[in-house]
Amino acid sequence: MSLSALAGLSLLVLGESHLTITGSLIDTLHDDLTAQGAIVHSIGACGASAQDWMVKKPLDCGADRVGKGKPVIRGRDATTTPIGELIAAEKPDVVVVIIGDTMASYDKSAFPKTWAWQTVTALTKAIAATRTRCVWVGPPWGTPGGKYQKNDTRVKIMSGFLASNVSPCDYVDSLTFSKPGEWKTTDGQHFTVAGYKAWATAITQALANTPAVKETAKK
Repeated sequence: MSLSALAGLSLLVLGESHLTITGSLIDTLHDDLTAQGAIVHSIGACGASAQDWMVKKPLDCGADRVGKGKPVIRGRDATTTPIGELIAAEKPDVVVVIIGDTMASYDKSAFPKTWAWQTVTALTKAIAATRTRCVWVGPPWGTPGGKYQKNDTRVKIMSGFLASNVSPCDYVDSLTFSKPGEWKTTDGQHFTVAGYKAWATAITQALANTPAVKETAKK
């Protein structure tokens, strides 16, 4: 599987807490993409849903990493930045959105489909309005239970919902990368370093084969 399409591309990677913990995607995915020659800016925002990237919102924690620099892990000084401002400042070739677990409402009896549709489409429209290509990476399997009450049924619902609603972004289905429970977690939702390494490798390969990346690389 060729990864050469990533070489020279500028990527803005936005995500939830999977990009805020030492050893998480802020390290593993960022390193993998950089190793393929991409120019990467990764931003993690703890607990942020898609709509939180439409405004500046205070967060309990976050992380930021630019290029070959080290991650800056933030506490209560962390905020989101409106997507339009980020794209105007960064001018990325492709925006990569890694949001799913924060919107799945694992602890609720019903999936909030209307709210999810409103917030997801608001973000994709805002990205599309800048004429920037985008890829949305869906949630992976976790371990049922734990602090966040993650469960296989709801993660399948969340993934299927995103697959049908993130257009014009391409969709990457993380559920295809592993079997349920294959990647060990620390709390049901967040992985050990080994899990994050496996997820990062799979994301990198999938990104290289998305239309957003392949068509941008041809220009």
